[in-house]
Amino acid sequence: MSPFDPGLDVRPRKAPLGFEYGSRVFGPAPELRRLDAIRPSLRDPGCDGPDPVYAIAMDVGREEHRPALRDRFLLFGVVTYAAGRLGQEPVRSQGHVHKVAPHSGWSPPELYEIWSGRAVVYMQERAADDPGRCFAIEARPGEVVVVPPSWAHATVSADPGTPTTFGAWCDREYGFEYDAVRARGGLAYYPLLTEEGRIEWQANGRYEPRPLVARGTRTYPELGLKPGVPVYELFARDPDAVRWVSDPARVSPLWEGFEP
Repeated sequence: MSPFDPGLDVRPRKAPLGFEYGSRVFGPAPELRRLDAIRPSLRDPGCDGPDPVYAIAMDVGREEHRPALRDRFLLFGVVTYAAGRLGQEPVRSQGHVHKVAPHSGWSPPELYEIWSGRAVVYMQERAADDPGRCFAIEARPGEVVVVPPSWAHATVSADPGTPTTFGAWCDREYGFEYDAVRARGGLAYYPLLTEEGRIEWQANGRYEPRPLVARGTRTYPELGLKPGVPVYELFARDPDAVRWVSDPARVSPLWEGFEP
């Protein structure tokens, strides 16, 4: 299978963990998420694992798109994970909810696109004792996952031997809230790796029991996403195509009962 081309010349680097940017592509030095920052969301906070766990670059794009991104409060981020495990769990981000963006008054949604490896985006409706609906969506290169507004979520590398890299459309006034998830020792389900390297899900007893729906991706025609068109290219063709990320009210009827 040919590598997925996201339409943006950003190349992940393994050692040191980070990114290289092509000509006419801007991006910052990556932030490195250390293992100690992830521990409060893990089933075994004292586990061993790669450190740093992942590198994240927020605000990446083509030079000619800077004004359109700024004017629409859009931001494109790129993340690459280290290979390995966090104890019995796969490499993963810490569970969080997006802070309310001052410009919109919404806790914004997020649009993920997997570039390499294999990922599972876990999400639940609330970071509360009753987590509401819970989903684990497995995605492969070129596939996309939408996290609705206000949902708690984390991204999991589904293959410990292959580092996962993905891009994501975010709100420019982004922020992360961790306290409610950390207070419960993580999200409502922990991903655990079997000896064969498969993921099995274990309920977190600090939450009220809720069923988990684990499945593959779907398409999102109601949000204007087009299979086979990378999400950055979608923006390049029409800068308003993903504006619902920073302005969720544009599609507010869709969010009630939204099916990831």
